[in-house]
Amino acid sequence: MTATSSPLWPTSALRAAAAAFAALTCEPAPMSLDCRALAETEGVRLPPGVVPLPALQAWLMQPGTAAAAQDVVWRELVRRARIQGPDWVVAAAGMAMPALNGIACRLAPRFRGDRDDLDAEILAGFLAGVHRVDRDAPGVFGALVSAATDAGHRLIGTVAYETPVVDEEAPLQCGVAGPRAPRLPYEHEDLLVQRAVSLGLVDGRDAQSWIAVRLGRRDPDVIAARLGVGRDALRMRLTRTDRRLADALRSGVLDDGVVSPAEQARIQQDAHRRHRAHATVTALHSPRPAAPATAAVLVDAA
Repeated sequence: MTATSSPLWPTSALRAAAAAFAALTCEPAPMSLDCRALAETEGVRLPPGVVPLPALQAWLMQPGTAAAAQDVVWRELVRRARIQGPDWVVAAAGMAMPALNGIACRLAPRFRGDRDDLDAEILAGFLAGVHRVDRDAPGVFGALVSAATDAGHRLIGTVAYETPVVDEEAPLQCGVAGPRAPRLPYEHEDLLVQRAVSLGLVDGRDAQSWIAVRLGRRDPDVIAARLGVGRDALRMRLTRTDRRLADALRSGVLDDGVVSPAEQARIQQDAHRRHRAHATVTALHSPRPAAPATAAVLVDAA
């Protein structure tokens, strides 16, 4: 059976990719990955032996899967998609399908166009990421999900900002003439976060974690491990960013590109205070050099 032999081939790009992945991974000869060789080469724990991709996908989705193991598998999938051709491109998309469907479901209520167009854009963003992502950097899968999410947001933004041409000879509707003002990007959370970072309202290191967990629905434990912090510390960062974004939205600072000098001064003062506090905490947690022997004697004597 070929991937396109069915007369009822889906019109949605995501459903079509899922169907193609199912065709490639069905019995009796499902597409598989030699995890034993990969684990030995990379020094990580993976399922033993040659593993069919659907089983490997299920293993990767388990909450306890280590971030390092996930990176190893996705680096290999990206490598094969780039070198070995279309079947492995379909395999990469199929392995990411739960995440891609999740992105589409979250963005669909905000999209005013054809859902198939949104699905196609999300898949195109993911596939572009497959060819652009840095395989040597940590978080390969997260970068691919971000590429797909960004593509969906860009399509939504394009449709949302389309301003209809007004026919001056047409009858007035609701007594109002003239073009409509474009909608503000309240639905584009990633754009709002980026603007908040550019204004100094949110720290860049917190923004990346917020985007990964709140928008990308990544496992907080995985993100915390990657940052080298505890789960509670990451939760505090996310809550802090939630609060700052909510305050900024209420105050109207994120509405447009104009910020008063007084407001900008206040923002800069707050940012400076946060950076100073962060530097202090970092210094307190940094390893200190051992005290000289004479100092130790004085301390004991005291």
